Amino acid sequence: MQTYYYVLASQRFLTEEEPIEEVLRERTRNYREQEKEIDFWLIHQPAFLNAPELAAVKAQCPQPAAAIVSTNAQFITWLRLRLEFVMTGEFQAPSASIPDPLASLAAVS
Repeated sequence: MQTYYYVLASQRFLTEEEPIEEVLRERTRNYREQEKEIDFWLIHQPAFLNAPELAAVKAQCPQPAAAIVSTNAQFITWLRLRLEFVMTGEFQAPSASIPDPLASLAAVS
């Protein structure tokens, strides 16, 4: 089991109002230069929010939601300091209530 950390916000805020794509692109480039494995993911309508233990978090976040999930707590802390209007937290997965920590409920087209 692994601990995953997240920054959570409305999908519109995280993907349209904030220049998060640029931040993630820069971080990806930096990881490649350092030959470091990617440890963060942008997830639209994250399935982990359906876990019973995260019901209160889901209720507080405007829907549809988006999350940046990482195994790196420091990266999530850095994002939290950079972004306003976001929630942060953590969860353990895989588990009975969160079998796939990176799953999305977004319709695939």
